[in-house]
Amino acid sequence: MPVQAKIGPSILNADLSNLAAESQKLLDNGADYLHLDVMDGTFVPNLTFGHPMVKSLRNKIKTAFFETHMMVQKPEQWIEPMADAGVNLYTFHVEPVQDVVRVCRQVQESGMKVGLAIKPGTEVQELEKYVSIADVVLVMTVEPGFGGQSFMDDMMPKVKWLRDNYPSLDIEVDGGVGPKTIHCCAEAGANMIVSGTAVVGASDQAQVIKEMRDVVHTYLK
Repeated sequence: MPVQAKIGPSILNADLSNLAAESQKLLDNGADYLHLDVMDGTFVPNLTFGHPMVKSLRNKIKTAFFETHMMVQKPEQWIEPMADAGVNLYTFHVEPVQDVVRVCRQVQESGMKVGLAIKPGTEVQELEKYVSIADVVLVMTVEPGFGGQSFMDDMMPKVKWLRDNYPSLDIEVDGGVGPKTIHCCAEAGANMIVSGTAVVGASDQAQVIKEMRDVVHTYLK
């Protein structure tokens, strides 16, 4: 089955005091999934939220696809709690992990899909030995940990290398992606698009989501 264009807003940019309603609004406006940024204050110098909040959100939003982007030092520590919270895709960074295969298997055994993420300074070839057990590969287009950074277009060769070598892989980009940067992401081969401020803060969320999905579709044909 060919890869599909999917837009996943980052809810970290939403009003966290009203998260269920904000998330439902994004889904009603056409979001394909929700991207939940989990930061531990160690792997990245910021702290966000954990499994209790994710579980509370799942209790309100029963069927949407949840991806947690685990920007944490010990991703193995949070597999079971996030599975219990109703997460569908558990995306973790390979950089702090000694045995990536073991963590991938633990994620699979918990019933979640596996996502592997790399920071801008990590060579994409580091993922080569793990792609066969990953459902999604996430190429960060900013340094993880903070919102509002400028998009790094020099990450696009990583995306292109992945698409050239793994034509049926779901390839995700995250960081500074919006209507102005979607074309180079799509042209390089990304099909899963995480967008924060550009979607969440838009006056017409549905239009921005549709516009970005349409761009990705044109390059997937």
